[in-house]
Amino acid sequence: MREILTDLVAEQQGLDQFLQKIAPRLWNQPTGAKGWSIHDLVSHLASIEELAAQCVIEGLDPNVLVAEAGSLNALIKEGVDRGKSMRPQDVIEWWRGSRASTMDALWNKDSSDRMHWFGGDVSAKMMATYRIMETWAHGLDVWDIYGDEETIIETPRLQHVSFLGYHLLGTVFEQAGEEYDPVRLEVMGPGYAKWVFGPEGADRIKGPAIDWCRLVVRRAQLKDLPDLVAEGPAAERAIKRAAAYIE
Repeated sequence: MREILTDLVAEQQGLDQFLQKIAPRLWNQPTGAKGWSIHDLVSHLASIEELAAQCVIEGLDPNVLVAEAGSLNALIKEGVDRGKSMRPQDVIEWWRGSRASTMDALWNKDSSDRMHWFGGDVSAKMMATYRIMETWAHGLDVWDIYGDEETIIETPRLQHVSFLGYHLLGTVFEQAGEEYDPVRLEVMGPGYAKWVFGPEGADRIKGPAIDWCRLVVRRAQLKDLPDLVAEGPAAERAIKRAAAYIE
């Protein structure tokens, strides 16, 4: 757990530091997350981290809250609305506090310990993986509008996002009522790191890790990622379904 939690802290701190560079007067400007300002986005991160902490510490099942709210989107909106009356710095402090609670709780867990999460139970390690993915994805929403060449979005931590997108392929096919034929994922990360998931000899998806990660967090469409290639019919089906979270 120590390695992945270290990566989670680094991902969250990187986004935190980037947000500090954006003037408070811009916090109501739109981001790449449709309908969300920076203020909304950080409010969501704070509320979802708060929820994650409750799942780890108290055994809360978030799917019960989804049912009570009427839908996942309605539950998410409740969290975003909580932050609307706060100043930007107060929203940041809310996020810092909630993510610290999640971190402290996960630090005391074994990687295989189970807990509730959206769509079903997950291991403690997978919970940390989800937190890295969501932090990176929403960081991307802000960076794509306000970032510059000094902003780092492509780090070795993309290995976690890459893995999650691969790991969930079977689930997204099951949700679609379709049979999943296992594929192999081969992506290149920063520093020429090569990350490989899946059986040898299977149909293959290959290309830059940053492109695969943008695809699976649904911040880019396949037609705009020419370097991301599917080889074989199973890979072609998989690349169209790929997602790093379950709706």
